[in-house]
Amino acid sequence: MSQDIVQEVTFFLHSILMGLVITFAYDWILIFRRLLKHGRILMSVEDLIYWFICGIGVFYMLYRENSGVLRWFAVMGAALGMFFYKITLKNRFVYIMSTYIHKIMWFMFRVIQIVLKPIKCLFSAVRRFVRFLLRKLKKVKEFGKKRLTVFIKTLRMVLCKQ
Repeated sequence: MSQDIVQEVTFFLHSILMGLVITFAYDWILIFRRLLKHGRILMSVEDLIYWFICGIGVFYMLYRENSGVLRWFAVMGAALGMFFYKITLKNRFVYIMSTYIHKIMWFMFRVIQIVLKPIKCLFSAVRRFVRFLLRKLKKVKEFGKKRLTVFIKTLRMVLCKQ
């Protein structure tokens, strides 16, 4: 086989691989979107950043493999890679990964809740104790204020009589 034909076939296979990688990366964005719901603006920003990074990746591949010249069979190879990925995995990968990650996050949240439960109980007890002290201090303050008022009135009466 001619060296040129081998180089073109390699370039075509690399473009198919690039299509697979691009679609695989976008599936991770879809998994992230399933785990954390957010609005259209943030989704648009995610897509913009994603396509910017993909464009840089495709340009780098074209520059490295073909001196930056766009060849239609490279575009078709990338589309074929994307199509092959979607045919084989469809949305199963996104569903399975988002489900498992969600379950792992739920398990970690439960473990953290169990670990932090004694701290939460301690915090609650300290809070109740502080409230109790504040109520007692309020009563002491009111009692002191009454006693001081009585003392001042008594003092005035004594001073006024003299």
